[in-house]
Amino acid sequence: MNTDKPIKILAIESSCDETAAAVVEDGRRVLSNVVVSQIDEHKLYGGVVPEIASRRHVEAITGVVDKALEDAKLALSDVDAIAVTYAPGLIGALLVGVNFAKGLSYAAKKPLVPVHHLRSHIASNYITNTELEPPFLCLVVSGGHSHIVAVDDYTKMRIIGKTRDDAAGEVFDKVARTIGMPYPGGVNLDKKAELGNDAAYPMPHPRIPDAPYDFSFSGLKTAALNVINNARMKGGEVDVQDLSASYRRAVVGCLTENFIKAAEDLGYKKLVIAGGVSANTLLRRELERICGEKGFTLCKPELKYCGDNGAMVGAQAYYEYISGNTADLSLNAAATKSIEEG
Repeated sequence: MNTDKPIKILAIESSCDETAAAVVEDGRRVLSNVVVSQIDEHKLYGGVVPEIASRRHVEAITGVVDKALEDAKLALSDVDAIAVTYAPGLIGALLVGVNFAKGLSYAAKKPLVPVHHLRSHIASNYITNTELEPPFLCLVVSGGHSHIVAVDDYTKMRIIGKTRDDAAGEVFDKVARTIGMPYPGGVNLDKKAELGNDAAYPMPHPRIPDAPYDFSFSGLKTAALNVINNARMKGGEVDVQDLSASYRRAVVGCLTENFIKAAEDLGYKKLVIAGGVSANTLLRRELERICGEKGFTLCKPELKYCGDNGAMVGAQAYYEYISGNTADLSLNAAATKSIEEG
C-alpha cells in the first residue's frame, strides 16, 4: 500500500451511549471529532438502557458524520477509508454504527476498516503522545473492561492480566449509585473523593494468588455496599466524601499494584493507560508518582479522549488499514471479542 500521501480515515463509534465520528490523518492528527452524548437521558435510569441507546444512535448518526466531515472541511470522496467500531459493546448500538459504515463504504466505494473498541482506546494515546510507539504495556480500564495488555505492535496485542469478575469502572458506578450519585457515577465519585479522607473506611485488597496480574473487584464492591447498608440499617448515613476516597483508594491500589508488578516482572519501562477510568484523578496521580520513582515512562490520553470518541477509532483504524485489515459487506457486530483477535 502506498502511504506516501497522508491517509485520512472517517471513523464511527457507537458501542455504548455516545454517537461519535471523526476524521483522523495518519493515525495521529485529528481533523475533526464530534461526540453526541446520551448521558442526560440515561441519568433518569441510573445507567445505560441499551434499547434507548440504540434508538438515539439511529437518530444522531447521520448528523454526527456530516458534522465530522464538515469540520474537517472534506467531502466523503476525500477520505481514504471508513472505519467503525464493530466489537465489543452493546450489540444493538454497535449494529447502528456498523450498518451505517457499511452503507457509506458501499456508496462511496471506500474500504471498510473494522476496529476493536479496546484497541481504539489504547490508540487514543497516539493522538496525545505523538512519539509513542510499541512495544509497551497498557492498563485498559473502563466500565466494561479491566485489562493489562502487552502491545507488541500496533495490531498485535496480548492479554497479560484481566478482571475475573467486575470491571473497575463498573464497581465505581455501582457504589456511586448506591450512595445516591447521578450517572455517570464514577466521575462523580472521583470528585467527591478528592475532598475526603481515604483512610476513614478500611477496605479489602483482593489478590489472586495463582494469577498475580489478574483483578477481582466484586468482593471490594460488596465491602463498600455493606458499609452503606449497615449504616442505613442503624438509622445513620455514611460520610460520602470519606467513603468515596477510601473506596477509590482501594480500587486504584489494586490497579496500580498489578500493573506495576507486571511491568517489573516482564521488563517494561514504557507504560500506558487508556479507557474511561484512565481519567480517574487518583489513578493518574499515583501512576505518575510511581513511574517517576521507578524511572518508567508513563503515557496517558488527554481527558477528552478517555471516554468513547471517534478520534481514537480513527487512530487505530490507520494501523489496521495499512496492515491490510479491511472487511467486506458481510461485517457484523460482536458484543464480545478478545482484543487479541482484533
